[in-house]
Amino acid sequence: MTFSGKWETETQQGYDEFCKLLGIPDDVIERGRDYKLVTEVVENGDEYTWTQHYPANHSVTNKFVIGKECDMETIGGKKFKATVARENGKLSVRFPNYHHTSEISGGKLIETSTATPAKGTVILIRTSKKI
Repeated sequence: MTFSGKWETETQQGYDEFCKLLGIPDDVIERGRDYKLVTEVVENGDEYTWTQHYPANHSVTNKFVIGKECDMETIGGKKFKATVARENGKLSVRFPNYHHTSEISGGKLIETSTATPAKGTVILIRTSKKI
């Protein structure tokens, strides 16, 4: 199934703990907890444009080609190089502090971010519906 389209957050599991681990301030965590994040994806073969629209009119857009190193950016504005892989319909990429996968399951966009600090694994699972 294609990732293309607009997706709106329905549920988030592990949000607070994951955000705290990344050093996001408490007031930003509070504002974002119930925010309906909109993810907009344009897919053209192996080329993707992936935009996430956050509160306060903040957006982050990453453009990438499967299997090729590209410049990416985190929500906090940190720029890094990464290669996005596709396996069994899932996209996966290593961010500076966590590993991120995206897949379509049951018509929903499921994004799983897994961080493994010294004190144990922290997982954020965001489920979004197509709008």
